Parts: sequence; structure tokens; C-alpha cells
Amino acid sequence: MTFLNRNIKKTGLLALFFSYSLICLSQEKTTNAINQRPIAPIKTPISLRPDVLVEKVMNTGKLGVRLLRNEKTGEFWYSTFDGNVYKILNFDTPNAIEQKIFSAEDHGITRLQGAAFLNNTLFLCGNISANNGKGTKGRMVKYNLSKKKPELTEVFNTVEYGTNATTFDHGWNALVISKDKKYIYVNSGARTDHGEVQDNKGAYPNARDNALTANVFRIPINSENLIFSTDVAKLKADGYLFAEGIRNAYDMEFDGQGNLFGVINSGDYDQPEEMFWIRQGHHYGFPWQMAGIENPQQYPDWIPDPAKDPFISPGAHAWVVKYFRNDPEFPKIPKGLKFSPGVQNMGPDANEYRDIASGKIVDGDITGKTVSTFNAHSVPLGLVFDTKNVLSNEFKGDGFVFRYGGGSDRPGTNLLRKGGKDLLHLKMTYNAAADNFYMKTTSIVSNFNAPVDAIMLDNKIYVMEHGTSNSDGGRIWKITLPKN
Repeated sequence: MTFLNRNIKKTGLLALFFSYSLICLSQEKTTNAINQRPIAPIKTPISLRPDVLVEKVMNTGKLGVRLLRNEKTGEFWYSTFDGNVYKILNFDTPNAIEQKIFSAEDHGITRLQGAAFLNNTLFLCGNISANNGKGTKGRMVKYNLSKKKPELTEVFNTVEYGTNATTFDHGWNALVISKDKKYIYVNSGARTDHGEVQDNKGAYPNARDNALTANVFRIPINSENLIFSTDVAKLKADGYLFAEGIRNAYDMEFDGQGNLFGVINSGDYDQPEEMFWIRQGHHYGFPWQMAGIENPQQYPDWIPDPAKDPFISPGAHAWVVKYFRNDPEFPKIPKGLKFSPGVQNMGPDANEYRDIASGKIVDGDITGKTVSTFNAHSVPLGLVFDTKNVLSNEFKGDGFVFRYGGGSDRPGTNLLRKGGKDLLHLKMTYNAAADNFYMKTTSIVSNFNAPVDAIMLDNKIYVMEHGTSNSDGGRIWKITLPKN
């Protein structure tokens, strides 16, 4: 029996994303030189509504991944993947200028992907190298900026575990602070594409994901000098392991009612990029399923073949390097484990998917099916909510997210990659019968370059675009939405 036949009865959809995945930032190469392609021209975002205004705020340096605002002073900051932290002086004025405050040498985080402020305290999180680059450790620190000379305090370090030589080692990244300011939440992404062995050329034999990867953690805000091990029972007993089975929630945010949501990057199999309502004790499926579509590698008789399985693209990195493979030792689903589904997208945008029964790419607007949650290759980032209900009735209390991927107008581009590089309006409704959220998703600004993180302040969304290592840097744009 083929894998597709096994899944005919499933209702999930599709998504993956390799070529635009944020983890590619960790292993960027001078691809323009290698591929003999010029750097793409910088695009200007285009509003799709007359009542939504888009303006450029400023240029930034390279490798920016987190845009921040100091709640105490009102200053904007940003951090970069390689460990730099900048304060922006005179933000949103013609005289805006950035000032470097910290570097990797200061805080020790060489792969810095998470940053957040609580009042005048700055939290930083990411990974450090171990075992001559073959291993890694997660690390979080904080700085109290109220002091004349900020002093570093360690929040946690993890034990060493294997990194790998692929683009799929996502690391510790997204940070968000609870509304009651008692906890800080942190995402640690998968160290694999879909749960396969990644032993870093034999350095960590038979290593797949572990308790320190593909999970969301909750840490008391005043914690110091914690050590996290790979003992899942201890992490749960100590109250740190909050939610499991999340491949990579690169951005998380609370809505106005205190619900925590995260937007997810899926793998190289054609499964949707999900948005989860992240709740304590829930498991969201990884590595056994993503977006309701089973991972075929868990079946001992599966033989991957793009000619027979349309969910594998012949150009997908995980196929080219044989991470899709017959894998009889793949872990079994623990008995009794139930998976929580993603938020269901009713369209009209970002709801194209590959149909399980036919293998064809279809539009949810035509089929009438919901998507869990966004189209493949979309890489949703920069999630924000109108938590203070300042927007006009159409947008009041709603969510917004950017698609880092897609947006291609090249001839022959399929439906999964045409939409993207835009700002989506998320009109969300709780469905009590399903105990889940459903939403209408509408694109309201298009033509971004690489939107990576955002802040909502009053009726304005500030979004930072990532500038690759071989570019001139990134940018910050301001989107002004209609107010009450």
C-alpha cells in the first residue's frame, strides 16, 4: 500500500519551505556568485487598499532578524543573526541612526535568533557552538539596562547536543513574554527536516530530535543559572516544557485575550505552514504529522520517489540529499498521544494546497476546504495582534502576519509560490465545537522583499526586512492602518 493511499482519508493539506526558510540564515553562502545571478533589485511594498499607507522608515544593517521596542524608553532596537544588537536613535524620523550596543563577544550567543524586552530588561536567546562546531548548546541571557553599565545575567544554558551539517538545525529562537509578565516563552526549533537521523557526519550517532528541540518552553521571568538537560520527564516535572511537537515556531505572540499563537515553518514534504494556538501540555504532531498530513518516513515500507509521491518535489533539498529515505527505525507514535490541529484558514488568500487524493495543487476557495494554515513555501513571520482594539471595526482586535516566502511572478511558477511576500490580515473566530480557531485571511500589502519581524504600535505596524550577508542590508517599513 502506498503512502498516498494511506492518506486518502486525511483532510490536511500542504506546506514546506526550504529555499526561503529562516534557518538558511545560519548557513548563508554567496549564492549570487555561485549561481552567477545578480542581487535582486529592492522592491517597494504596495498597499492593496486606499486606507492602508506604506512608508519607508530607514535602512538597516545585514542579517537583521528581530525588531524590538524598549517599553520603558520607547526606543526601537534590532538584533542580527550573528549576534549584534543595535539601538536606533531618532526612530521614524529623517535623522534615524543605529548604534551598536552588544555583540556576540559580549553575550556569548553566536547564533542569535531570539530577543525581547520586558520594561528596561533585554532578553537574548540562541545557540553557541560546542565540540569544535559539531555540537551546540542553547543559551539565554538578560541585561538590565537601567544600570549605568549593564551586567549580563545568565537565564539558562542547555547541555550539549548534536547540531548538524544541514540547513535544518533551527535552534533556539522566538521569545515572547506573558501578559502578566511572570513568564518568558521560548521556541526551540527542530534539528531535522522531518525527524530523520542527523548525526553530523557521525559525531552524534543516530541523533534525531530530542527534548530540547521542536518544543516550546515556559520559564519564570526571574529565573537565573538554569541548566536544561534532554530528560523530557524532568523538563515536564520542573514545569519548563510547555508544548511539544512544534517543528519551528519562529514567531509567537499573544492576542488581546491572552491566547498564545505561533506561526510555523514546515519541512520539505509538501505540508502547510501552520499557525498553532499553543496551549500547555498539547502536542502538535511533529515529527509524525504536519498540518494533518502524515510523515511517510514513519512507515517501514515507504520508498520515497517524486515520480510516485507528488508531495516530494524533485528539487527539494531533503530529496536531493536523501533525507527522505526508507527508515525502519523511525520512532513510533507513543500510545495514546493525540495531536492538536493548526488554526484553520478559510481564505480567500494563502489557502492553496496540494490535494492528497489527486496530488494536484488546488485552491481552498474552489474546493471549500479549510487549510491548516497557510500555503506551502510561505514562511509566515512577524505575527502581531491589535491587542488594544485601536483599529477600525474591520480590523479591530485582529491579527496580522507577513509571508517571507513566495511572491514569484516567474513563468511556470505554481500556485503554491505565486502568493507571498505580503502582509495578511487574520480575522479569527473561536469555534467551540472544534475547540480551535478559524480565520479569514486577506492580503492587504504586497511586494515586500524579505519581511522577517514586526512590531505593532497603536495603528502602525513596523516591519523589518532581512538583508542577506551579500546584500547592502535590510530595511524597516511602516504600515499605517485605519483607526477607530
